[in-house]
Amino acid sequence: MNENLEIKNPKNRTTFSKEVSIKAARKLKAKRNPKQGVWFGLGMMGLIGWSVVVPTLLGAALGIWLDNRNAGSHSWTLMLLVIGLVIGCLNAWHWVDKEEKEMRDEQEDSDE
Repeated sequence: MNENLEIKNPKNRTTFSKEVSIKAARKLKAKRNPKQGVWFGLGMMGLIGWSVVVPTLLGAALGIWLDNRNAGSHSWTLMLLVIGLVIGCLNAWHWVDKEEKEMRDEQEDSDE
């Protein structure tokens, strides 16, 4: 009920109509450009997954190789596995941040 009172105000009505037109334009643009659908999302999940897995496995493999060459008091495998995991997570964060910025920029362009 309170929302109906706000829409009756001319200033709020123009703001409301602008928001509706922006959302409608965004939906029409999404229908015209279906490139970012389900497959795009699955591809991004795969990219993010591999960007974490590859450095982790490389770190573990290098650690195993070093442990076999140099028997010491600490485990190279565990240390390099954790370092690889951290590098992979930073890499995944970079990809997600990049895609989010691109989506935000695209949304700002369509809002204008």
